[in-house]
Amino acid sequence: MAKQKGIVKFKGTIGDYTFYKTQDGYMVREKGGIDKKRIETDPAFQRTRENGMEFGTAGKGGQLIRKAERLLLRQASDNRLTSRLVKQLMAIVKSDQLNDRGKRTVQDGDMSLLTGFDFNLKGKLNTVFFNGYTPTFDRATGTLDVAIDAFVPIETIDAPRGTTHIQLAAGICALDFAGVTFEEDHELSAILPWDQQLQPAINLTSSVTAGTTLPIIQVIGVSFFQEVNGEMYSLRNGSFNALAIVGVDQLP
Repeated sequence: MAKQKGIVKFKGTIGDYTFYKTQDGYMVREKGGIDKKRIETDPAFQRTRENGMEFGTAGKGGQLIRKAERLLLRQASDNRLTSRLVKQLMAIVKSDQLNDRGKRTVQDGDMSLLTGFDFNLKGKLNTVFFNGYTPTFDRATGTLDVAIDAFVPIETIDAPRGTTHIQLAAGICALDFAGVTFEEDHELSAILPWDQQLQPAINLTSSVTAGTTLPIIQVIGVSFFQEVNGEMYSLRNGSFNALAIVGVDQLP
């Protein structure tokens, strides 16, 4: 893969070269490669087929997570979220010690590797929210309680310029990777002024089906607002909002 230079940029195919645009600029690559049918049938490409199957598994897993968290993700994600999430899920698939290579799954891998994953690199939770919080999940009741200590917003939340108010979020989702279904719930705090006034402790509660055996992902987020003439507007369309996976509960 090579990068195009010069003033005039090409898109399309010229001879044996294909010109195209990506997030990293205008690129060019040479046409050619091994026949698709041969890759699908030739024993020499068994490892290639296995890699492709597991990459597909990770891709479908990432799609399921994004769908499950779509309500919180609408204004708390970056343009590389999909590829970053698939990369992390590939590591989880490879950690599966139950299934054969090519048939490994997300749910049988070590899903704790998702802990600390930020959905928006422009607003990482641990560089935005410095207050203490304690997430507690009870699988028997399906309930997640996130206890947030009393805090002074301007001292414990690193907000982008123009912020007048903030809002906290905590949520939970149960993920059925085999059935490609999910269950999700979350709770938002009130929209709070970003000032020097002490805010009392907050408890955010969300829940899924009691006694579920599915893997559970727990998330916490911070959103930034600007008040204009008494109306609240998402600051810069949410480009600096934070949302991260803070816990994973997976049955052995």
